[in-house]
Amino acid sequence: MADSEQYHLEIVDCLSDISAGEWNTLLPADAGPFLRHEFLSALEETGCVGGNTGWQVAHLLLKNQSALAGAMPLYLKQHSYGEFVFDWSWAQAYEQQGMQYFPKALCAIPFTPVQGSRILSAPSLDINFVQSKVSEGLKTLIDQNNLSSAHVLFPQTYELESFKKEGFMLRDSVQFHWHNQDFQSFEHFLKILTMKRRKNIRREREQVTREHISFKHIPGNTATDQDWEFFYRCYENTYLEHRSNPYLSEAFFKLWAKRMPENLHLIIAQRDQNPIAASLLVVDPITSKAYGRYWGAIEYVPCLHFETAYYQAIEYCIGHQIHTFEGGAQGEHKMARGFLPTTIQSAHYIADPQFSKAVKHFLDREHQGIGAYVDELAEHSPLKSTKVQP
Repeated sequence: MADSEQYHLEIVDCLSDISAGEWNTLLPADAGPFLRHEFLSALEETGCVGGNTGWQVAHLLLKNQSALAGAMPLYLKQHSYGEFVFDWSWAQAYEQQGMQYFPKALCAIPFTPVQGSRILSAPSLDINFVQSKVSEGLKTLIDQNNLSSAHVLFPQTYELESFKKEGFMLRDSVQFHWHNQDFQSFEHFLKILTMKRRKNIRREREQVTREHISFKHIPGNTATDQDWEFFYRCYENTYLEHRSNPYLSEAFFKLWAKRMPENLHLIIAQRDQNPIAASLLVVDPITSKAYGRYWGAIEYVPCLHFETAYYQAIEYCIGHQIHTFEGGAQGEHKMARGFLPTTIQSAHYIADPQFSKAVKHFLDREHQGIGAYVDELAEHSPLKSTKVQP
């Protein structure tokens, strides 16, 4: 058992204060690419977080003298954008009572609704000890700095208990994931779907084919600056169409591609060799997962979104024996394309006792509502009742 008195907590406002080797050594085998030093520091170095973005970097470190024993990716937030777990109503209720909700503490991967470890531990230490020290430290940080709250988004299930012990409340979220059942081809995948879903997917794919559109798959380690510039043009256009500004910059994508090319895969749609749309897959061979992160187009073609962002990605996963494809947060429309609902949780600590009690009641009701919602979704499953053999 570690001697608790040997350990202390620190906050750093720049991940470059820690070497990539030190940080990445803390990552468990199932950490995935988004927790890596290369990804998080690229966000900081290209100004996507920090500065006047409303994401103040405040990573929480657990140290034994000068040695890094544990860590938590942490930010002080001046808003709730880019989180995918919505607490605007909580902020409004705070402000209506003349209280200040922002800044709040947020433990999350910016702009990334992906489950993963949120308390990192040195391999030689008892992970339960580190989880206890860091979650306790996060709560102390809130109380000592008179912050309204702390929010831990999409932690691993095994981390939830340490947060519950510190008075954090759990909140459900629903995502839609595609699962590979050792499919040999896209047509084999279609066999497990109901007739209605099969026909709909074939119709959508045929509609794109009639537009004489082909697809080019570009692994990250062969993608050029020109490829990334076109991808960014598509990504940016998605935001412009919704009258908003993109969270991420072209400089970020280029730096990310330089540092982690093995985890990136571009899918480019083209007509007559001219690119018109793009999507980005983030691939983790270790956990056998792919993440559909961004998509965009410079020309509207019916069903092109489904083909570029979903069907081409599913074909990639089948061809590379990737087990799970996570299509991102929300989107019931994904079910019609073979994705299934998955419930994951976040942890929330509200400092004010009265508001904490009110939020607890809200979360209890929401939990029941989400349970009913998932049950209703199950009644509309795109899958046949029995597994189809090759």
